[in-house]
Amino acid sequence: MSDSKAFRQEIRTWLEENCPESMRTKAKPEEQVWGGRNIQFPSEDARVWFERCVEKGYCVPDWPKEYGGAGFDQKQTRIFQQEMARLNCRPPQVNLGIWMAGPAILEFGTEEQKREHLPKIARGEIRWCQGYSEPGAGSDLAGLQCKAESDGDEYVINGSKIWTSYADHSDWIYCLVRTDSDAPKHNGITFLLFDMASEGVEAKPIELITGETHFCQTFFDNVRVPKKNALGEENKGWTVAKRVLEFERDMMSDMESTAVNSGQSPRSIGQKFLGDDEGRVTDEVFRQAIARHEVQRRGLEMSQQRMIDEYMQGVGDPRVAMIFKYVGTEEEKSKYELMVKMAGEYSLGWGEGYTENEIQMTKDWMGAKTHSIAGGTSEIQLNIIAKRALGLPEK
Repeated sequence: MSDSKAFRQEIRTWLEENCPESMRTKAKPEEQVWGGRNIQFPSEDARVWFERCVEKGYCVPDWPKEYGGAGFDQKQTRIFQQEMARLNCRPPQVNLGIWMAGPAILEFGTEEQKREHLPKIARGEIRWCQGYSEPGAGSDLAGLQCKAESDGDEYVINGSKIWTSYADHSDWIYCLVRTDSDAPKHNGITFLLFDMASEGVEAKPIELITGETHFCQTFFDNVRVPKKNALGEENKGWTVAKRVLEFERDMMSDMESTAVNSGQSPRSIGQKFLGDDEGRVTDEVFRQAIARHEVQRRGLEMSQQRMIDEYMQGVGDPRVAMIFKYVGTEEEKSKYELMVKMAGEYSLGWGEGYTENEIQMTKDWMGAKTHSIAGGTSEIQLNIIAKRALGLPEK
C-alpha cells in the first residue's frame, strides 16, 4: 500500500470512529461552534467532536504541530479535506482566526506572535473579528481614518469600524489603523492585533433587515495597544491587509458550500412548490433553470478545486481568487433568486402562517445579498479584476 493510500485509510478510519453521526450534517446557524473565551456547544456531540479534533490538531490540519495543527503537508491536507467531505463532517469550529488571522500570523508574524496566538486559535480559546471597514471607508478601504498615535511603547487608538461581524462576541481583533496621516493613503497604515476587552473598546450591534444582529459598529476611545502587537512593519500594514483580503476572498468564493443556511436547494424547492414527477420538477422552464444552476455550481466547484490543487503544488495564481469571489457570491444570489421565484407567495414569509423553512429561505435570500458586499462589493471586485487580473487600463 502506498503512503498516500495508507494515510487516507488512517484518516478515514479515524473520522468514521470519532465523528458523531449528528456531526455529519450541515450545521444550522445555531449549531455552529465558534471558538472563544465563552465557547458554547449546541450539543454534547458537538463538544465531543470539537475536543477530539483539537487533540489531533484537526481544526487546522495544515498548521505546524508546534502551533496546534496536525503538521500535514499539502497532499495530506487535501486527503483530509476529501475524507471530511466524504462523510459530510462539520468543521469542529468556525473562527476568523482559522480563516484569516491565523494564516496572516503564520506568514507575517514574529515567532513570539505565532506562539502567543496560533495555539489558542487552534484550540478554540480565542474568537477573532476583523476591523477593516469604516463609516467613511468601505470599498475604499485604504481611505481609513482610524488613528493610532505613538506613545512610548504603545499606540493610542481612536476611531471606529463598521460591519465588524460578531465583534460583540469576539475576544481579539485584527485591525487596520492609520499611523502616518501625511503618507499616501496606501502607506501609513499599520496592522494591529489587540484584545477586545481592552479599556475603551465598545461594540454596538446593528440590526439587519432579517432581524439578525451579527454586524456591529466598533468604537475605540483612547485604546492603548503595545507596539509589539503590530503584525508586520509599522506603516506597511497594507501589504498584510491585502493578503488577508485574499484569504477572505478564497473563503467567500465558496459560499455555496460554506454558507450556513436551511439546506434547501433549487431542486427541492421546485419539487415542493411546482410539483414532483418521479423526481423531476414538473415545470419545464424552471426545470431548465435548475439544470443550469446545477451545472454552473458543479463547474464552479471543480474550478475551485483546481485552484486549491494548484496552490498546494506551489503554482497557484493569486489573481484567480479575485475572480472566484465575484463569481461565487453572484452565483449564490442567483440561486436564491431562483428559489424565491419558484416558491412564489411562500417566499414572502415572515412570521405567523409560514413554516420555519419558508422563513429561513427568505432570510437566506436576503442574506445572500450581503455576500456580494462583504469582502469588497461586486462592483469594486470587477474593478479589481479588470486592473489586477486582466491588466486593463484604468481610463
